[in-house]
Amino acid sequence: MGNPKAFMTIGRKVAGYRPVSERIYDHAEVEQTLNREDRREQASRCMDCGIPFCHWACPLGNKMPEWQDYIYKGDWKRGVEVLHETNNFPEFTGRVCPAPCEKSCVLALHEAPVTIRENEASVTEVAFMEGMIKARPPKHRTGKKIAVIGSGPSGLAAAQQLNRKGHNVTVFERDKSPGGLLRYGIPNFKLNKNVIDRRLALLREEGIEFITGTEIGKDISGKKIMERYDAVCLAVGAGKPRDITPEGRDLKGIHFAMEFLSQQIRHLQGEAAEREEPISAAGKHVLVIGGGDTGSDCVGTAKRQGALSVTQIEIMPKPPVGHNPTTPWPHPYPQVLKTSSSHEEGCTRRWQINTLAFRGEQGEVREALVEEIRWEKDENGRFTMVSTGKTETIQAELVLLALGFVHPEHEGLLNELGVAYDVRGNVAVNKQHGSSVPKVFATGDAMMGASLVVKAIASGRKVAEDIHCMLKQ
Repeated sequence: MGNPKAFMTIGRKVAGYRPVSERIYDHAEVEQTLNREDRREQASRCMDCGIPFCHWACPLGNKMPEWQDYIYKGDWKRGVEVLHETNNFPEFTGRVCPAPCEKSCVLALHEAPVTIRENEASVTEVAFMEGMIKARPPKHRTGKKIAVIGSGPSGLAAAQQLNRKGHNVTVFERDKSPGGLLRYGIPNFKLNKNVIDRRLALLREEGIEFITGTEIGKDISGKKIMERYDAVCLAVGAGKPRDITPEGRDLKGIHFAMEFLSQQIRHLQGEAAEREEPISAAGKHVLVIGGGDTGSDCVGTAKRQGALSVTQIEIMPKPPVGHNPTTPWPHPYPQVLKTSSSHEEGCTRRWQINTLAFRGEQGEVREALVEEIRWEKDENGRFTMVSTGKTETIQAELVLLALGFVHPEHEGLLNELGVAYDVRGNVAVNKQHGSSVPKVFATGDAMMGASLVVKAIASGRKVAEDIHCMLKQ
């Protein structure tokens, strides 16, 4: 701890975003960066607490006090090395993680936590720019072959960890390019895809093989994969979207959020299918149903496409601003109001709104009939939705359903392999991440349901260790 009084003399300073008037006309990353001296000062604010709640709150167990101190001392190389000890891809989490570490920082008690997430992105960028991050191919090979199905954050983390153990790893991806949710689910204005490509180049240099445009269970049967590999890791994500079925759901112009987001990303990458019907918000009144991060991404993307207006509705109550006594510090996921960069770009947000029906003309959606609701506790203390009878219509020529995901897609590979599912429809696993099928493991959203990138990476690291232990037997 180089400066024990910094937290008292130096205030929290965030990089902030590019001006709204500039960023809504492109898809470049919206977040700005601080210069190195400012970043060193922000790192110095870490108090190296006796009980590091930041470390406790991080799913990866990142050692925040240690690498913050290295940044403050100007040892960027050692800082990124310590970060990589627990996190395979700090350049990803430094951009898209909700930073539970900051929510649990002791300085969060004064609403001024250390800028851990920004510092993480900064030290990684410095390390890349100065050539500190290099490929680390294994010195010896075991001869064991492992198939990782899916190239999202959990799949990539598992692949890298297994490859470093000396195993031969092949990653299969049904899309044209690797990255999974990182590439096709997170808009470019939050995560530039060059950041992914930069890391993929290192993974290939380390000896990992990527086979893209290939869906296991369709282009290659699960049976053949089982015959060719010593272990199979299912990192297919939770791709089954949650749906609603009000009257008029079959009208044109109503789409799942990921259909909308991934199409925009593919267009920017020059991958748009020729016969694919474009989903565009240009010149339309857009309704986003769902108040989470995916809904926020829809808002930002719709604004960039030229939407006339964007309304985002959420069925749950509006969270409190700043503090919530039901999720007090050091809770890593406090239920408080979140305002994203996309919301700042112009959006009407409403809570406790239930969708009753969609109405249209000539088969295309034109408006949504909604109702205000309230939540009341029943005799068992559980909240139940109560109708108020207050209805209204919201103009909507494009409706985006951002309601989350229920479980991985069962059709195809999972059903062919015959893996068991848990009560939520995810791949059921034991404590060693093993499925009901011998030598088949599952990781990330496929076994825990839709979650955070940081949790997916942590899960990928853990399943890699479990697969390695199995192969050693």
